[in-house]
Amino acid sequence: MAKVQCHCNQLTRPARRRQVCAHASALQQLSSPSPQLLGVVVALAALAIAVKRVLDRPSRTYDADDPNVGRAYDDWTREGILEYYWGDHIHLGYYTDAERAAGYKRKDFKQAKRDFVDEMLRFSSAQRPKRILDVGCGVGGTSRILAAKFSEASVTGITLSPEQAARATNLAKEQGINNCTFKVVDALNMTFEEESFDLVWACESGEHMPDKEKYVKEMLRMLAPGGHIAIATWCQRDLQPGQQFTEKEKGQLQFLYDEWAHPFFISKEEYGRILEASGKAQQVHLEDWTPQTVPTWRHSNWVGVWDPWIVVFKGPIIWYKTIREIIMIERMHRAFSQGLMEYGMIRAQKPQGQSSSDRSEAGKQTPQYA
Repeated sequence: MAKVQCHCNQLTRPARRRQVCAHASALQQLSSPSPQLLGVVVALAALAIAVKRVLDRPSRTYDADDPNVGRAYDDWTREGILEYYWGDHIHLGYYTDAERAAGYKRKDFKQAKRDFVDEMLRFSSAQRPKRILDVGCGVGGTSRILAAKFSEASVTGITLSPEQAARATNLAKEQGINNCTFKVVDALNMTFEEESFDLVWACESGEHMPDKEKYVKEMLRMLAPGGHIAIATWCQRDLQPGQQFTEKEKGQLQFLYDEWAHPFFISKEEYGRILEASGKAQQVHLEDWTPQTVPTWRHSNWVGVWDPWIVVFKGPIIWYKTIREIIMIERMHRAFSQGLMEYGMIRAQKPQGQSSSDRSEAGKQTPQYA
């Protein structure tokens, strides 16, 4: 095989100088991007900053003078995307230890919601309730499950959203469930007869209440003596005396408040204190179900990845709103995973023989949690 000889050294000195200059010029061009390229980079950076600022600005801040919770749920119901992905249960799901160990994505996302209802019913300690009030019923998924389980009971679901109440009613008719009704009622000012329910069920409605104490007391007012109250709610971490949230945590919480029309959160311990201080609750019991429920957040986003088409065909406005929801869901996942938030489960029983007008010294006692 013939050898290839290099003739570089045979170049004359001026030729070598020209070659070196050419190489240096080429290197300079590579290391010095063109003004056009710099312009593109700057434009993309500015766009990224602008998009981040938009996404960091909450879109549904709670308005105490003009509460917008009902309107937000009206919008979600009309769009149909939330129901498409989450089914007729707009609450977190339940994942057992074994299911989490095997990988939460293996579980049917909507089945996780139905499992949560079963677990919450067991948690409630209610035995064969005859009159059930579902506070914050959404599109009625839980109400219909309870109505089917307790066929001799009457179930009433309430919501601030007329669209949800109408959808819940239609779904009940489609499913042939006749022992549940749905009404547009303010949970802070209920119009039912006092003590007319023996199970008051509140799943993820307390988050939207601007007065948590009135919320709890109003549910107790509806509860018959001997009846049970069960609350499932997103809670912020309880603070010991002298403790405060860091500035970073305050910012995280404020975004969680503002993006989904929440006035504020409280801790599950504070719910317990409110129940105890009411003088109308006994056997108050608290649990943290964060491990069992936190997979829901990322599972929700994965469900959208596997089946994106309903969003794809909705157009740019829905694309933008969906991006916001994905980011919010991830923020929720991190807040719960990092201990800033907890999934609070609270139950209690109204003492037998005590009417809503009774006054008790129990409210002056130090809270004791079973």
